[in-house]
Amino acid sequence: MALYDDITALQQNMAAQIPDSVMTMMQEATAELARSELPEQALKVGDTMPDFVLPDLDGGHIQLAELLQEAPLVISFYRGGWCPYCSLEMQALQRSLPDIGRAGGQLIAIAPELPEQAEQTRDKGNLTFPLLYDRDNTLARRFGLVFTLPDMLRPVYEGFGIDLQESQGNDHFELPVPATYIVRPNGLIAFAFVDVDYTRRVEPDRIVEILKTL
Repeated sequence: MALYDDITALQQNMAAQIPDSVMTMMQEATAELARSELPEQALKVGDTMPDFVLPDLDGGHIQLAELLQEAPLVISFYRGGWCPYCSLEMQALQRSLPDIGRAGGQLIAIAPELPEQAEQTRDKGNLTFPLLYDRDNTLARRFGLVFTLPDMLRPVYEGFGIDLQESQGNDHFELPVPATYIVRPNGLIAFAFVDVDYTRRVEPDRIVEILKTL
């Protein structure tokens, strides 16, 4: 089943459970974000990927420059394991991990959730690719992906059982827009998928197709 089908099924299920007033509020927040400068300021195809060193869940650190010496890199920015859309995307990427490898690529995922939270994300999804900790969205900010959750949505998230302060270990209420990048070994971005609508994600098959052309 394609990721799109999984997401469509989730949307239908959530629409049946979420009050119309709450759904309208969430859609308005997404529309407001679309009207902001974020879609234009995010890194794009042809831009140079900023170097970074981020901790993984095994107590080590991973550096972009070292990864790019091995193969083209797929980077998935996700909001956290609490996000059902992110969970579906991570599971779809895991299913496609062998195809990504055969196409000559490698995969990492980056989120602002604390390592102990990310461990739960990894274990729940049986993920075998590296999950990296982007403390306070420091790297996502360099990518131009960070926004502040509107005040009106904070009680909505709490009603869903989502505690961003616990998940991220701060009171910033900042999130990255989910995004997928493919980076060439020379550090240039070959593909960028950035959509302020967090329910939209790139299909793993598309990622594999692009890797085959690099």
